[in-house]
Amino acid sequence: MTAIQIKRVLISDPTDAIVTNILSAKNIEVDTKTGLSKQQLLDTIKDYDALVVRSGTQVTKDVIEAGTQLKVIGRAGVGVDNIDVDAAKSKGIVVINAPGGNTLSAAELTCCMIMNLSRRVPQACAALKGGVWDRKTYMGTELYGKTLAIVGLGRIGREVATRMQAFGMKTIGFDPLVPADVSKTFGVESYALDELWSKADYITLHVPLIKATKHMINEDVLKKCKKGVKIVNVARGGTIDEDALLRQLQSGHVGGAGLDVFEEEPPKNKALLEHPLVVCTPHLGASTVEAQVKVAEEIAIQFLDLMEGKTVPGKV
Repeated sequence: MTAIQIKRVLISDPTDAIVTNILSAKNIEVDTKTGLSKQQLLDTIKDYDALVVRSGTQVTKDVIEAGTQLKVIGRAGVGVDNIDVDAAKSKGIVVINAPGGNTLSAAELTCCMIMNLSRRVPQACAALKGGVWDRKTYMGTELYGKTLAIVGLGRIGREVATRMQAFGMKTIGFDPLVPADVSKTFGVESYALDELWSKADYITLHVPLIKATKHMINEDVLKKCKKGVKIVNVARGGTIDEDALLRQLQSGHVGGAGLDVFEEEPPKNKALLEHPLVVCTPHLGASTVEAQVKVAEEIAIQFLDLMEGKTVPGKV
């Protein structure tokens, strides 16, 4: 790979200081300008060789075209939903993300969701704080012996599997890129997607939002699931048809949902958020101190590797 020259970097979203420290140590000029309006970003980006964002900045085609010196766009997180990758590639701009930095944080939140759904902790806590002592309503179920279906067996899916196996859960899964003999090495029995749904007590998604995964959990899929199935999504909003999920919760067919991501953020589907069997959080998958340090460090190191002509793991 041809070495990329990076002299000036703009950071447009709040990012851990380690990215600035690493790059500055290599005599790269780094400016942090968060909260820019669209017009301010368009006016500013022309002076920089590289841009670092998280989720807040929308790197649209016109932003890319305004960045006449841009060579690299890095997202300090997993995925590049807020970057027009096609527009960037058409300009010869390298787009990278930090695929490993938030793995443990996202996996741990997934496990929290599963446990909260099994014991209804948030609902019981809210009731008790409201002065209601009610042990009967919040009867839970054990995780031991239950089947967890993991859709997407990459870094996060595998970490979820090993953790929930410790609770005695049977882990099954689907990933078109992971052969069955490989998934067996981390204790997951592979199934075709259509075979998976009816076997699961819990389903957790760990997939990107692409054409093939848009509304992959929909009305038809939910009807194939066991009565009482619980759905967890700490991956990407849009992979679940939220209207269909709400209908199946209201009908009693779905027994609960743990949602950290939504089709629209902040979400506007109040009926879904307020459903008593829904546990929801405001996109906190990577919101740990450790994850923010890791993703910032990962982006900075990849920038330095690109300057040396090395291949980087986060290139899209």
